Amino acid sequence: MNNEADDMKISVLSSGSGGNVTYIETNQHKILLDAGLSGVRIERLMKSINRSMKDVDMLLVSHEHTDHSKAVGVLARRYPQINVYANQPTWDAMHETIGEIPNEQKNIFPPNMVMNFGDIDIESFAVSHDAAQAQFYDFHHHNKSFVVLTDTGYISDHIFGVINNANAYVLECNHDVEMLRSGEYPWSLKQRIMSDEGHLSNEDGANSLMECIGYDTKRIFIGHRSHHNNVKELAHLTVASMLEENDFGVGTDFDLLDTDVEKASKLFTL
Repeated sequence: MNNEADDMKISVLSSGSGGNVTYIETNQHKILLDAGLSGVRIERLMKSINRSMKDVDMLLVSHEHTDHSKAVGVLARRYPQINVYANQPTWDAMHETIGEIPNEQKNIFPPNMVMNFGDIDIESFAVSHDAAQAQFYDFHHHNKSFVVLTDTGYISDHIFGVINNANAYVLECNHDVEMLRSGEYPWSLKQRIMSDEGHLSNEDGANSLMECIGYDTKRIFIGHRSHHNNVKELAHLTVASMLEENDFGVGTDFDLLDTDVEKASKLFTL
């Protein structure tokens, strides 16, 4: 039997259209998924959960958009112990914006692959988004799994098979459709957001959760919320109401939690 010291620990450091960073910890690894804020802000968020960037040894990048990659180059150069992982199209797309990174720190993580890193297996899966090749990840440690899935216009049957019955999720609920339609964005941008290569709405996120929640699911974080086209309370109410209407045990079988760009979630043990 595993003791708590050998469990996976997680904090959603930042999630939203303004920036995205998630921290995952095992005995052998201290991992960041994405670095979509300034290096200084990420360091401060790490300090807020009593962790240090000096201990981080892996940085996974989902795609090149700046709200996921802004500090990739800065952190890699500042902390030479960090190995950075992304697929080849993402490396190519990031090249001009993140600056030079020593070759020994650069690693290829292809989509739709499981890679083993000692006490953690990480599974990548390609998503439908208007990036060079966006991909997200399922983290497996012992018999527990943690899925991060944002920045996609829809979720395929293949992905539902990969992420089914995870212990915890960060799932995108980017926008409220009516707020987006009536907002100030140009129509071309609204079309992009609502397209199959855009972002999941609150309703899309709730419907997606109903496809993958299982008996082992204990925590769900509402992620990647737009600051212009959504409100925290509205996203939470929409998702909670839809789940409850379909007999999912919000607050009893699992916790439904909000995320924030400026404040890290409490470090929890999975």
